[in-house]
Amino acid sequence: MQVIVTGHHLEVTEALKAHVDAKFEKLARHFDNVTDVHVILTVEKLVQKAEATLQLSGAKLFAEDHQEDMYAAIDAMVDKLERQITKHKEKTGSHR
Repeated sequence: MQVIVTGHHLEVTEALKAHVDAKFEKLARHFDNVTDVHVILTVEKLVQKAEATLQLSGAKLFAEDHQEDMYAAIDAMVDKLERQITKHKEKTGSHR
């Protein structure tokens, strides 16, 4: 799984990269077919925004979240992606 982290109006520090990598390692445990992840971290005045596009085998998932703290925004965004991945996994699995 390749994780690309970019920042808009924000310098992406090693601590932010490490936090994002740690969160997406948790997602990789749920679903092995994650091929590519692109995370964009944005600062707009007082609002911190985190958005991610996740490329799976056969699907593309997107989630974003706005918070006052960047780490809280990343955590909430990963939770949204986790729900989407489990829903996608249930759809593709056998119903027998």
